[in-house]
Order: sequence, then C-alpha cells, then structure tokens
Amino acid sequence: MVFISKYIVPRGFRGITLFPFIFLRDKEDKGNAVLVYHERIHLRQQLELLILPFYVFYVTEWLIRLCYYRNRHRAYINISFEREAYDNEADFRYLKRRGLFRDLRYM
Repeated sequence: MVFISKYIVPRGFRGITLFPFIFLRDKEDKGNAVLVYHERIHLRQQLELLILPFYVFYVTEWLIRLCYYRNRHRAYINISFEREAYDNEADFRYLKRRGLFRDLRYM
C-alpha cells in the first residue's frame, strides 16, 4: 500500500518503506514506477529478514559505513540493501527471479 506523507519521509528523501507500507513525499511520485519498485524491493528485503532484524541490520550497517566514509549520504548509498534496490529498481522483473538473501551479495 502506497501513502503520501511529507512528515514520515525524512527530508532529502522521496520515499521510505515501513513494512507493510510505502510512504512517498509527493503525490506525483506515486506515478514514478522506478521509485515505487525500489521501495517494493525494500518490502521484500524486510519480509525476508522478518522485519525487525532488517531495521537492526540497516541501521548498524549505516553506522559502520558512516564511520568509514564520514559522510551520511555516502554511507546511505553504500548500505547493501540500498545498493541492491538501486541496482535493480529499473528491472521490473527482478522481484520475480530474485533469490533469497540476495542482498548479502552486496555486502
């Protein structure tokens, strides 16, 4: 389910996935198939890791990469979950053929 909320989506981002919902900052983004698919990849990742562990791993990896890169945006871009989503967001068949724990290949 996709919702529009400029209050839930952090500033500087266009969308966020909080299982089982996708929140987008602007209503125009609802028609952005690539952005919505990117967030759907995150839904699959969250489901695969039983939701709560996903968030623990996500934040932990971001903190580690923040120490390494010393740049919040660069740390975010290099999180394995984000790399998988960005690499495959334009391939609309990706989720049909994606294997389990595919995001581990990006670590």
